[in-house]
Amino acid sequence: MTPARPPAAPRPRPALWKRAIPWVITAACFAYLGFRLQGAAAREGTTLVPYLRAAFVAVDWWRWLALMIPYSILFFLIDSAVVTAVVNWFNARVRYADILPVRASTYILSILNEQVGKGAMALYLNRREGVPGWQLASSMLFIMVCEFYYLLFWANVGVALRWDSLPAVFHALPWVGLAAIAAFVAFQLYARGTLFPSSSLRESPLFHAFRRASPLHYLGVIVLRSPALLAAVVVYTQALHMFGVRIEYLDVLGFLPVIFFGAAVPGPFRAVAITLWVELLPENRAAMATFGLVQHNFFIFFNAAIGLFFLRRANREIFGTATPTLRPSA
Repeated sequence: MTPARPPAAPRPRPALWKRAIPWVITAACFAYLGFRLQGAAAREGTTLVPYLRAAFVAVDWWRWLALMIPYSILFFLIDSAVVTAVVNWFNARVRYADILPVRASTYILSILNEQVGKGAMALYLNRREGVPGWQLASSMLFIMVCEFYYLLFWANVGVALRWDSLPAVFHALPWVGLAAIAAFVAFQLYARGTLFPSSSLRESPLFHAFRRASPLHYLGVIVLRSPALLAAVVVYTQALHMFGVRIEYLDVLGFLPVIFFGAAVPGPFRAVAITLWVELLPENRAAMATFGLVQHNFFIFFNAAIGLFFLRRANREIFGTATPTLRPSA
């Protein structure tokens, strides 16, 4: 009979100021949006609520749902494939079908903070596979680093293709890309012991995935992720057309990765992403505020609904009595 695990010591709650930061960012974004939208409404001789209502009622919401629901499901399937691949590379042999329920369930936690959702995946895999938690945290961190480079890559592709039609601020992205490549090379040299060979930090469990990763692993995540981004370009362009914004697919390819960076900022309602839409397309402020609010929040809440569908199974596997069996990866 397998002895019961001793209960883990309760972790101290983060400091109040740390918990307040996402809410402060959200409040600041919505205050700024309110100021800009009030001014736009006044210039059209109306007030804020009728100004926004006019943009809202002009949309064919059934057509919009027909775009967003398949896209959200596709994103979930691709996202789960990325997690499955990374865990198999660095931690333990797991099946795609076993990752689906826990990845779906973590979308519930991701409503407020995406990184909390990744932490829940690490807990699940620790309970189910017996893999040390810090090694799993390293794999989740590896995914986050790959997401940064994947978005930066596609942002630069979009800028290169639409250099003259995008705002001038986007012309800094190639320099950001070069700096990120230099940082990647330096980090790879450090992870392999070429730089600072006596550093003990490299041997910490948090570096587990990075010590094992080759450039092909990073490229593999980018390749796996890219269909989700390209599908998003099509879906968001078509959705923008429904909101009365005439924009080309390649322009959206330049905008969207940057906006997704904003969506990754911790906080409810994806306020930073909504603000970016309004600022990037200022000639359609009401449409962009409505678009950003419903587009990003439908996505996270629909994914959370997928999580509810899988929640019972995920809870059973995380908190049930099944004995974890460690199956180390090659």
